[in-house]
Amino acid sequence: MIKKEILIGFLSGIAANLIGMLIYILIFSDLPVIDTIQESIEGGFISTLITAGAILNFLPFFYFLKKEKIYRARGVLMASLLAAVVIAVIKLT
Repeated sequence: MIKKEILIGFLSGIAANLIGMLIYILIFSDLPVIDTIQESIEGGFISTLITAGAILNFLPFFYFLKKEKIYRARGVLMASLLAAVVIAVIKLT
């Protein structure tokens, strides 16, 4: 039961991150989404997109805390930590 709750939170965090990236691209880029992602990989600023998307993780995190879904909030936190590790790996390579 606890693993299921953490998984739900983790998937919510990943989805929030992806939606945040999409919103950031739609607001600040004149190119289509796929082209923007390819250009950011080639230009070396994909970590900026991931960081901008991770900001949206605050919404499900605090929502789950308010509803006292602690394990789901932990899952969102784990998704945020995964984003941080991915960003660190990208920056170090």
